[in-house]
Amino acid sequence: MSTDPRFMRRAIELARLGMNSGAGGPFGAVVVKDGEIIGEGCNRVVATKDPTAHGEVVAIRDACDRLGRFSLEGCEIHTTGEPCPMCLGAIHWARIGRIYYGFSITDAATIGFDDREFYRQFSLPLAERQVPCAQSAGEEAKLLLGEYMALPNRVPY
Repeated sequence: MSTDPRFMRRAIELARLGMNSGAGGPFGAVVVKDGEIIGEGCNRVVATKDPTAHGEVVAIRDACDRLGRFSLEGCEIHTTGEPCPMCLGAIHWARIGRIYYGFSITDAATIGFDDREFYRQFSLPLAERQVPCAQSAGEEAKLLLGEYMALPNRVPY
């Protein structure tokens, strides 16, 4: 794992390019494996009209595409801002082993990117969250689990 500042500098450069072109906010990220950048991204929410096009997610998608796989085990991510809950989830699903970030969630909140409420909401019981969440057709949906396990070529997670 590397604290080599060139990786964060590249993430900052990507963020600056993205925000100055109007693509999105000041968020850039690079995925690194064995000391080499294998994925890059900047926030493209505005440009793509896609709320999931955060810098980290764009960089993860780029790295997975370049490697031809969905697991980024053995990689690290360098991102200009401490990851939001969505990006943190994507980082975990991608099996990235380490996160380096520039500014904190508290810092980002000072310019209107406030993730603290999302973190608070996720800590509440389902019934108390701002966005209601309830199970529907659970028994029918659970049948998919057995069907998936029976697939001869299923991908193990």
